[in-house]
Amino acid sequence: MLGTIVNTVSVIAGSLLGLLLKKGLPERISDIITKGLGLCVLYIGISGSLKGSNQLIAILSMVAGGIIGQALDLDGRLSRLGAALGDKLKKNGNGGGSVAEGFAAASLLFCVGSMTVVGSLQSGLTGSNEMLYTKSVLDFISSIVLASALGIGVLLSAAFVFAFQGAITLLARWAAPLLSDYAVAEMTCVGSLLIIALGLNMLGISKLKAMNLLPAIFVPLILCIFM
Repeated sequence: MLGTIVNTVSVIAGSLLGLLLKKGLPERISDIITKGLGLCVLYIGISGSLKGSNQLIAILSMVAGGIIGQALDLDGRLSRLGAALGDKLKKNGNGGGSVAEGFAAASLLFCVGSMTVVGSLQSGLTGSNEMLYTKSVLDFISSIVLASALGIGVLLSAAFVFAFQGAITLLARWAAPLLSDYAVAEMTCVGSLLIIALGLNMLGISKLKAMNLLPAIFVPLILCIFM
C-alpha cells in the first residue's frame, strides 16, 4: 500500500498548492485556465480511447455501465455530497466552489488509465511501487493545475484515489487473472471516453453526467472473458 499512500499524499500536497494559487487568481484568469485545461483533458481522453481494439466492448460497457450508474444515481449522490460540503465550506469562509465538479474531474483523471491499474497490481503482487511513484509525480503536477482551476473538490478526490488504488492493490491476487493486457486496454478506452465527457463539460459544450457512467470502466473485465 506504500505506493498508494505516496500517491494520495502527492494529490493532497499538489491540491493545497493549487488552492493557494487560486486565491491570488482573478476570475477571468481562472476561467481561461479551466478552458485550457478542458482542451488538455479532451486530448488525454482521445489519446486513451485509441488504446482499445474492440469497439463492441466499449459500446456494451457504456450501455451497461450507464444503466447501473443511472439506477444508483451516482451523479446525483455526488452532487448532493458536493453541495453539502460546499455549504459547510462557505459557512467557514473558505468558499465552496463547484466541489462536485472538481471531485469528479480529478477522481476520473487520477484513477482512469493503465498506470493506475498496472501500478496497483504490481504493488499488490510483487511489492514494486516504481510505477505508482512515477504516477505520483504526474498527479502532483496535475493536482496543482486542477485545484487552481476547479477548487477544493480536487483535494477531496485524494480519498477516492486512496480507496480505488488501495482496493486494486489489496485484491491484486484475485483480480490479476482478469486484468490481462487486453482487458486493461479496453478499460483504459472506456475510461478515456468518460474523460472526454469531462473535457466537454469543462469547456461548457455539454452537461454530461459522467459519474453515472463510472461503472462502465469495470464492465470490460467481464466482457473480455467472452469477447
